[in-house]
Formats: sequence, C-alpha cells, structure tokens
Amino acid sequence: MDETIGYRGPTACGAAGVTYRQLDYWARTGLLEPSVRNPSGSGTQRLYSFRDILVLKIIKRLLDTGVSLQQIRVAVGALRERGVQDLADITLMSDGASVYECTSDDEVIDLVRGGQGVFGIAVGSVWREVEGTLAQLPSERADDVAPDHPGDELSARRRARRTS
Repeated sequence: MDETIGYRGPTACGAAGVTYRQLDYWARTGLLEPSVRNPSGSGTQRLYSFRDILVLKIIKRLLDTGVSLQQIRVAVGALRERGVQDLADITLMSDGASVYECTSDDEVIDLVRGGQGVFGIAVGSVWREVEGTLAQLPSERADDVAPDHPGDELSARRRARRTS
C-alpha cells in the first residue's frame, strides 16, 4: 500500500459507509485522523489512506452492532499499533460491551465457548471489500496541490486576486 496516496473525505465516506458529519467529528475528536494529509488550515483537504478507510469501515460495523464509542476508541487504539499487513490476520470479537482482538481461530473459539463472543469482524474480509470499492474511486497523492474547486466562491476570489 502506497501511503502517499489518499482519498478525500467524500470518497472515504462512500467507501466506509459513514456520513461526512461522522467522519468530520471523528477527525476533530481524534478517533481517526487522516494519515495522508491532515488539514492545517482553511482550504486544505483531508486525505485518508487505505488503512484509515479500513479502520473507518470497522468503526462503522462496530457502531452498527451496538458497541459504545468508548470501546471503539480502545479498539482503534489497538489497531493503530499494528502494521497494515497485520490487520488482515485479525478477527475482532465483541459481546456488545467489550471488543476482543483475536489472531487465531483458537482464540475465537475460546471466546465463543466462554460466552464472550457474540459477533465477529474478520478484518481480512473487510480489507478485500474496501480494496474493491476504492479501486473504482478517485485518489490523489499527498504532495499534489489540491485544485481550486470551481464552485467555491473563496477560491474564485483568490484566483481573481492572483491574476490582477
């Protein structure tokens, strides 16, 4: 995965199945900040990496199953510590209150036998799903200068000021 390639907010939302409002809130509160380009001021576009979008999709799935945002923050913290390739071998299990990270089938079975695993998310399958979705969506490099949006009034004023 090329970490210099990123996806703008609306693209990340579409691939992960979250609203832009959720994405913005999670970025502002530090749950998941964009790792390719995090805006430093007005007019800078956030760029999310493949890994960011993978984690967004996992957050969405955990929320949909009733896991609290507090528990999701703990799970995301653990996911951040892993390399991208390591994520594909993880299964996240939850009982609706806590999230457990399993790296083997035996761990999954032990959780289910103990009554702690109610549902699981195989990160590898989410990975393939996100990969397929992003293959059809536009991306850009982190070092690309974001073009002015033609419908943006402020950008139009700046362009006019530069040319005069």
